[in-house]
Amino acid sequence: MTDDAPATGPKIMLVAGEASGDQLGGRLMAAIKRQEPEARFIGVGGPRMESEGLKSLFPMNEMSVMGLTEVVPHIPHLLKRISQTAEFAKTQRPDAVVTIDAPDFSFRVGKKLKGKGIPLIHYVAPSVWAWREGRAKKIAGFLDHLLALLPFEPPYFEKEGLPTTFIGHSAVEERHDGNAERFRAKHDLDADKRLLAVLPGSRNSEVKRLLPIFREVIDAIAAKYPDTRIVVPTVSKVAQTVTDEMQDWPLSPIVVTTDQERHDAFAAANCALAASGTVSLELAIAGVPHVIAYQVNAITGWIAKRLIKIDTVTIVNLVLGRKLIPEFLQDKCRAKAILPALEDLLNATPAYEEQKAGFDEACQMLGFGDRAPSEKAAEQILAIIAKK
Repeated sequence: MTDDAPATGPKIMLVAGEASGDQLGGRLMAAIKRQEPEARFIGVGGPRMESEGLKSLFPMNEMSVMGLTEVVPHIPHLLKRISQTAEFAKTQRPDAVVTIDAPDFSFRVGKKLKGKGIPLIHYVAPSVWAWREGRAKKIAGFLDHLLALLPFEPPYFEKEGLPTTFIGHSAVEERHDGNAERFRAKHDLDADKRLLAVLPGSRNSEVKRLLPIFREVIDAIAAKYPDTRIVVPTVSKVAQTVTDEMQDWPLSPIVVTTDQERHDAFAAANCALAASGTVSLELAIAGVPHVIAYQVNAITGWIAKRLIKIDTVTIVNLVLGRKLIPEFLQDKCRAKAILPALEDLLNATPAYEEQKAGFDEACQMLGFGDRAPSEKAAEQILAIIAKK
């Protein structure tokens, strides 16, 4: 139900600041409507949330600014939008405000609403286990409830007095209807032909930094395993960059951009070489053994090394508490180092089977096969409203 419908159900204000939050918000809205059909929604969101009935207070993409140099010129406008969002909540008096990820924006809104009698819920716990653990105490000072995606996160916040619910990782809700036979038939690939997925990232900056390194790896693979093909599932905003960079690559790269092609490619692939990020969890859920390689600029890397407390960046490794998926980061992100680990997977050595078994364990821990995370989140939010 939209915000202009008869006021019969709970009024819930949702605030998302970037595309990933919009996806979470859209699923959450759908789940809330299944559990409480008369629910009404107001707030800030993107196309996915708007498709579920939200009329965004202003265009969400105004919040999607990445990097220091990009953010600085927009600070006055961002601060204006933060104040506007908080004032809107005070005026509308929703039954709950749910901020979704984007902590720099969300938490500033939350602080302005502290003590106003509106339950404040945040969806996606900040990674205090990786750096700046002190943030847990700070957000416990204004939030009423936190919804966490990872099973080991609640204790960090509960010890500060913030009720926290582990709901499962959103990636386990993605469609997993890939069809290997369809993909291989479409691209004329025999069932026994090795297929290597290459995923160099979703931002132009990381694609341009990683592709030269990945090219060296593929050159070596082509020399040793010339009958291999590679598929490159990517996103539309970097598809042209990827296609241009790969024009003279060996092994005839197959570049795909749609969600269905991506799922089919994962189903068909024997293994993968991927940039760090959520894609690693997507590959794990699809059962594709893989190697992670990533590199940022030297200054960012130097700062991160001194701030980050963990020795792995991959969610599956974090959840399992062991380095199941090989990682080659910063100065270790070199073709000579990556190649042996990737060959192990191409040749289905014990490391290949070990990853397969580990994926099942990790995915179960992250909520795969259980109730959908969005359903659990909706249930918790509605319960908080009911208690109010």
